[in-house]
Amino acid sequence: MKWKKFTLTTTTEAVDLVSSMFDEIGIEGIEIEDNIPLTEAETKGMFIDILPELPPDEGVARVSFYLDPDSDTNIEEMLIKVEEGLDELSMFTDLGARTIETSETEDKDWINNWKQYFKPFTVDDILIKPTWEEIPEEHKEKLLIEIDPGTAFGTGQHETTQLCIRQLKKYVKPGDLVLDVGTGSGILGITALKLGAGEVFGTDLDENAITAVMENMESNHIDPEKFKVLKGNIIDDKEVKEAAGFEKYDVVVANILADVIIPLQKEIPVHMKKGTVFITSGIINMKEEAVKQAFAANDAFELVEITYQGEWVSVTVRKK
Repeated sequence: MKWKKFTLTTTTEAVDLVSSMFDEIGIEGIEIEDNIPLTEAETKGMFIDILPELPPDEGVARVSFYLDPDSDTNIEEMLIKVEEGLDELSMFTDLGARTIETSETEDKDWINNWKQYFKPFTVDDILIKPTWEEIPEEHKEKLLIEIDPGTAFGTGQHETTQLCIRQLKKYVKPGDLVLDVGTGSGILGITALKLGAGEVFGTDLDENAITAVMENMESNHIDPEKFKVLKGNIIDDKEVKEAAGFEKYDVVVANILADVIIPLQKEIPVHMKKGTVFITSGIINMKEEAVKQAFAANDAFELVEITYQGEWVSVTVRKK
């Protein structure tokens, strides 16, 4: 399916006004490109897998919108509305070049564009690579995990995922049963299986996780019977609790946000064997104390260790 793409070149200062104007005239969904780096405040608490290097910011932004030539929307009328809106905005702000370029694009062009930034990388002696890349010669001897996160999940490059992978390396033993809460693309469950775990049970709120896990298991030549995924919330969904099972897991891993881990830690002990570990991450450093206090208040757990990478924290506890 081909779309008409219209790209307005303007100033970074005018982007918010232009975005609001587009919304008012009925343009749904825009793409903004500029070279302004994210601030520390903007990145705190965000999961950002891929952050490419940007050229210097020169105050120029490109705002694109897409129109379907086969829809009921009259493109010429919409462009007239855009020009009229820009005329009005120009009385209040500097719009810069204010040029509009027209091009044609297909869905795949902008859905898959991010893939150019996802390259093979290592976590110690584990090589994680996208399914469409070749294995680098210097990493051929490493334990290989192939991942295609699709458009819904992370690539594994984020610090929180790497923290969990290192803890899985430390604690997973051959034949272990692993519970992966918030499994996403399945990267942590697949890592556990590659490290020798016997089976993994995953839960996720996004139904796309089931498809993603199945595809990534196939890419890693893993028996689908070894990794079951269920859509739902293990905190308050009775069916998910019962499907996961009780007092059976050797390792539990949850790479979620701190605000989810805090209520989650009350539920997880009933699913674990005694003496087994619960690995958590997704915790920004400003939330570390709150997570530690939540675990400290739970008599079922004792703290094992806390590890750090960048501004992110992993807390590992053991069931008493």
